[in-house]
Order: sequence, then structure tokens, then C-alpha cells
Amino acid sequence: MNLNIYQLLKASLMEPKKQAAVRIMPIGKIMRFIFLFILVLTIAAFIEFITGLNNVSGDLEGLLVYIEEIEWLLYPLAFILLFVSTTLYHFIKISLFAWIGMVILKARKRRGEYRHLWRTAALSVTIPTILSFGIGFFTDNAWLPLLISLLTLVYLYMAVKYYPKMPPQRK
Repeated sequence: MNLNIYQLLKASLMEPKKQAAVRIMPIGKIMRFIFLFILVLTIAAFIEFITGLNNVSGDLEGLLVYIEEIEWLLYPLAFILLFVSTTLYHFIKISLFAWIGMVILKARKRRGEYRHLWRTAALSVTIPTILSFGIGFFTDNAWLPLLISLLTLVYLYMAVKYYPKMPPQRK
């Protein structure tokens, strides 16, 4: 299986069979997809940071002067820190959902390893993350993270259905 970045994005949207099939792909392809996805998220969050900073600093004259003086240092450092923290958060999230996916895998009596589920979880978190990011602009709901996590579990559950079944146990 050799999918490009666009095909991986398409598979992450609503193709559980392909999400399950990425378990046999090289990890490098999945990593490229993840880092490109994180870069897009970081750019969107950075734009939000810049526009939010300008709105806040417009009220405080002294802060505005200070920001203008260190602007050359503030923006690159903020972007790097945002990218690193987003990467760390995303990798932890994928790892936790892969661990939960192992429980789902065992419960459904399917074969697979943690590394397979990690790759599948990397695609399963894509749409819920985009939804969370988009909905976060319009509402500040305390239940949103739980709902997004449940949606990710639904994606993972649907993908695990396409993992191979356990062989029958001989007595």
C-alpha cells in the first residue's frame, strides 16, 4: 500500500478500511502526514495568536510599544514553541488512543500490535482534531474534549473491524 499525503487525508476522513490498512505502511509516510498536519494546525493557531495579540495589545499602549520592539524575537519564538507543544500534545494523544485501541482490538478478538494501532490512531484523530479546532472558535464548551475523544474512539472502533481476526484456539 502506497498512499500519498492527500490519500491519507482522504482516508482519515471516513474510510475506516484504509485507516486499518495503514498499519502495514512504512512509519515514515505516517510521520510525514502527522508532521504536515501539525504544521497546518500550528500555522492556524499562530495566525489566531497574532490576531488575538493585536486585539489585546491595542488596549494597552505600553504593551503595544514593547511588542513592537521585540517583534522580531517574539513571533519566531512563539511559532517554534507552538509547533513543539502541538507536536508533543498530538503524539501523546495518538499514543493514548493507540493504547485504548489495543483494548478494543482484544475485545473484538482481532490481531494487531501497538505499532499497527498507533498508525491507525494517527489517522483516526485527524477529523476529530479538525472538528475540535473549528468548533473551538465558536464555542467554549466544557464537554467538547470528551465528545471529540468519543468521536475518535468511534473512528478507531470502525477501523479495528478491518483488522485480521484471531485464529481459533486449538484444544
